[in-house]
Amino acid sequence: MKKDARPAADQWRPQYHFSAPVNWLNDPNGMVYHNGIYHLMYQYHPGGIEWGPMHWGHATSRDLVHWEHRPVALYPDENGMIFSGCAVVDHKDSSGFFEGKPGLVAVFTHHTVQPDTGTVCQSQSLAYSRDEGQTWIKYADNPVLKEPSLPDFRDPKVFWHDTEQCWVMVLAAGDHIRFYASRNLKEWSYTGEFGRQQGSHHGVWECPDLFELPVRNRPRQSRWVLVVSIGGLPQDIEGSRTQYFLGRFEGGCFIGEEPVEKVRWMDGGRDNYAGVTWSDAPDGRRIWLGWMSNWKYAALLPAERFRGAMTLPRELELHHQGGELQLRQLPVSELAGLRAGSALWEEIAVSPQTPFKPDCAAELLELLLEWEWSGMVPGPDSESAYEAGIRLWTQDGQETRIGIDARQGELYIDRTASGESSFHPDFACRHSMKLAPGTGKSPKLRIWADRISVEVFAGEGELAMTDLIYPAAGPFRIEVYTIGGNIRIRTLNMHKLHINQR
Repeated sequence: MKKDARPAADQWRPQYHFSAPVNWLNDPNGMVYHNGIYHLMYQYHPGGIEWGPMHWGHATSRDLVHWEHRPVALYPDENGMIFSGCAVVDHKDSSGFFEGKPGLVAVFTHHTVQPDTGTVCQSQSLAYSRDEGQTWIKYADNPVLKEPSLPDFRDPKVFWHDTEQCWVMVLAAGDHIRFYASRNLKEWSYTGEFGRQQGSHHGVWECPDLFELPVRNRPRQSRWVLVVSIGGLPQDIEGSRTQYFLGRFEGGCFIGEEPVEKVRWMDGGRDNYAGVTWSDAPDGRRIWLGWMSNWKYAALLPAERFRGAMTLPRELELHHQGGELQLRQLPVSELAGLRAGSALWEEIAVSPQTPFKPDCAAELLELLLEWEWSGMVPGPDSESAYEAGIRLWTQDGQETRIGIDARQGELYIDRTASGESSFHPDFACRHSMKLAPGTGKSPKLRIWADRISVEVFAGEGELAMTDLIYPAAGPFRIEVYTIGGNIRIRTLNMHKLHINQR
C-alpha cells in the first residue's frame, strides 16, 4: 500500500462521516431524539480494531452533522454482550422508571454462548436513563423477553402505536421478523410474524425497522415500510445488504402488499448495512443511518487505529412515480452547513473525445450533475455503448467512475481502479442497479465523496449507492466523461466541504 501524507493513525478516517474515536464500530443502535439532542449509540469494541465483546458506544448531536463523543453507554454483564437495539422516549412513564416524568429507555439484545455446549442464547433487555442519556441503569429483572428455541433472536426496534395504545417490538428471528406488544416495555406478548417466504433470504435477517410514511404526492395515502438487513451468504458476491417491504400494519403484524418474490433494495452499493431510523425525530421526519461497511470484508479493511464509519444520515420519503411507490432517500439538508466554497458550470457539450475537466480539486466534495443525452439512446438489445458520468481521480491515476449506462438503464459505480483493494478479491468491482421509471431521460446525479467513500443518489433519491474506496491521499479531481455518445451538461455544481471529524 502506498504511503501518503496523512498521519498513519488516521490515514483512512472519513472527515464528515461519523466514526468512533478509536477501535471497532459497526451497527448504529439506540438512535433517539429527545429535548433537542440526537443520540447515536453503536456497536463498539473498545479493546481493539477487530470485532470483539460488544458495548454500546455513544455520541450526541444537535444537527446530525457535528457529533460529540460520550462515554460508553452500555457494557457487557452477566447476561452477555450488548448487541443491537433501539432507544425510545417513554413520554408517559409507562415503564415506571421515571416517577411520572418522560425518560429514555434502551431496548437491546443480550448475547451469550453457553460454555459447556456452545449454544447461542439471545434475549431482549432494558436499560433506562434519568439524566438525558448521560448514564444508563440496566433493569434489575433483565432479560424481559426470551425465546430459547431461537438462536437468532435479536435487534429489537420498538415504537409506540397510537391506534392500539401499546408498544410494538419488531425483532429479527433468523429467517423472519416477529412482532410483540407491551403496555409497559417490561412484559411482552407475541402478536405475529412476517417474511418466511418473502423477499431475499441470502443470509440471516437482522436489524429490522418498521414505520409509517405518507405518500407525498398522494394526499391522505400512506404505507408502512419494513426494513430488514440480510447478512449475506459466502457465495454471494454482494455480501451483506438491506431490503425493504411496503404494506400495512394491523392486528399487531406487518402485512406485505407486493408479490412475495419482489425484492426492493435500500442501497445498490456494497457498503450500507444495518440501517435504522431515529425514534421521535422532530417535524415528522424519518431519518435513516447505516453502517458503511460489508460483513464480507469488514474485518479486513485498511486500518491502524480505528475501523468502521456510518453513512450520511438520510431523510426518507415515499412518492408515487411511474405507476408504483418509490422510497426516496437524500442526505439531510443540515449537511449544507459543511459547504466551504462552490463552483457552477452550465451548458457544456461533452463527447468521448472531449471530456469536461474543470480546473479544481478537493478531498471532500458534494457534487450535483444534470445532463441531457445528445441523440437517440440505444435500447438494451443494441451493441452500442452509451454511458456518461463523473470520474473522481487522483494524481496517482486511481479513479472511481460513477455513471449511468443508458443502454442498460442502470446506475453504476466502478471501483476496479479506485485504490487499495488487495485485502479482498471481491472488493475491486463494477456493480449497478436498475434505474427507477422516468429517471434516465434527463439524468441527475448527487455525489458525496469523503476520502474513503462515495455516496451516490440518482434523480430525487429514487436510487442510492454507497461504496468504500481506498485511494492514496490527496484531493479528488473531476472529469465528466461519456462513452459511445455525446451529452450536454445542464448543470455541474461542486461544493468543497470542510473537515468536520475530530
